[in-house]
Parts: sequence; C-alpha cells; structure tokens
Amino acid sequence: MLRTTLVTLVTLATTLVLTGTSQAAVDLTDPHKKDIAMQLVSSAENSTLDWKSQYGYIEDIDDGRGYTAGIIGFCSGTSDMLALVELYTNRKPGNVLAKYLPALRKVNGSDSHAGLDPNFTKDWKTAAKDTAFQTAQNDERDRVYFNPSVSQAKTDGLRALGQFIYYDAIVMHGPGTDKLSFGGIRKTAMSKAKTPAQGGNETTYLNAFLDARKAAMKAEEAHEDTTRVDTEQRVFLKNGNLDLNPPLTWKVYGDSYTIKS
Repeated sequence: MLRTTLVTLVTLATTLVLTGTSQAAVDLTDPHKKDIAMQLVSSAENSTLDWKSQYGYIEDIDDGRGYTAGIIGFCSGTSDMLALVELYTNRKPGNVLAKYLPALRKVNGSDSHAGLDPNFTKDWKTAAKDTAFQTAQNDERDRVYFNPSVSQAKTDGLRALGQFIYYDAIVMHGPGTDKLSFGGIRKTAMSKAKTPAQGGNETTYLNAFLDARKAAMKAEEAHEDTTRVDTEQRVFLKNGNLDLNPPLTWKVYGDSYTIKS
C-alpha cells in the first residue's frame, strides 16, 4: 500500500513538472511581470520595449488631449499631467516645470497649448533627467492607472493577462465611467459575459472585454488602429496564455516585438 502511494505521488509530481503547473502563477504586481506589462504598453505607445527611456517623451499626437508625455502618456488636457507636475513640485519646489502649473490648470480639459509653448517640451525633457521626476511619473502611473486596474482585475477573478488587458485599456481610455472609458468598457463586457468571479469563463469574458474595447477604440479617430488588441492581446488570449508568461511575440501598428524571458 505504501509503495503504491509513493508511486502515485511520484507520477503526479512528474506530471506537474511536465505540464508546468509546478510553477506558481504570479499576478501583474510581481516585479518581472510588471516590467513585461510596461514593455508591452511601451511597444504601442512609443514603439520601443525600452520604457525607461521614455520619461522625456512629449508630443501632441492630435487626439484632442493636448500634449502627451512620459512613460504612460500623461496628457495636458486630461488632468493626469497636471497631477504629475503638482506631485513633482510638492516634492521638489522650484523645479523647471513648476512655472507651468497655472497654464496646465487653464488648459486642462482642452487641447490648448496656451501658456505652455514655446519652451514646455524642452523643459519637460530637462525635468526627465531628474530622478525625482522619474519617480513621480512611476508613482502617478501606479496611483492612477496600474494599481486601480490590477486591483479591479483581481476582484473580477482575472489572471495576469486579464490584469494587463485592463491596465492597457485604462491607459488609453482613462479611468472614467462613460462608455468610451475603462469603466464603460468593463460594463459593456459584463453585459455580454460573466467575469470569473461571477462564475464565468475567463477566456469568454476577456474576449467580450476586447470586443468592447475595440468598439471604444473605433469610436475615436486617434485610436481607430486596433492592432494592440488584434495582433497583441488577442494573440496571447488565443494561445491560452492567461498567466502572460514569456516568451511573448506580437505586432503593434505593423511592428514586431518579442520578449524572450
């Protein structure tokens, strides 16, 4: 009897190793997994996997949100850039961007550059060399986008891929509740399929979410290219990679990328 039990245990252990289930799945808050998420977003936002080189990125991409800048696309027209510069100034008064706070408050909610041109972009790049500003970008990214989206995904019973899908959506569409924001997209998805936490199938729900996300993207001219869903997230989902484990290969806006490990 003892020998039979030992054989059974050895067989089970071998099966677990061969199937890879011996490795505990980790969520997106794991440092390595979070770095993968940053690389995925950067491939779409900045056409590079080197997201840490993007603190100084800034341009107006003509999407009605004014200047888009930094590692996560903080916008002068959507309050998150204002909040970032306020945080940076609270931590480091007199910094090179502090003088733009009045202008940032005035242009918030619009695509205006009033009070920002002609030197704001140059000063942003200067500030980006300051580790205090880099830390502020990291902290605001987490506070506004990463932490809320990952927390909601975990509440909905989603694993790392679903957590990333939520995160990428909130980065592009914002954390609001209207139909074109993250909250509205999630609401639309939940009207079509149950979340795992509600007893639904994870893949079915994520497909419903990506369908809702695509519809929201196509509603805005600046976001009508849906390859970050079609040839990235949907590929991972189709492959059954719900834990977002590398190697990962995908395309965004026609460019190919690979994360090997």
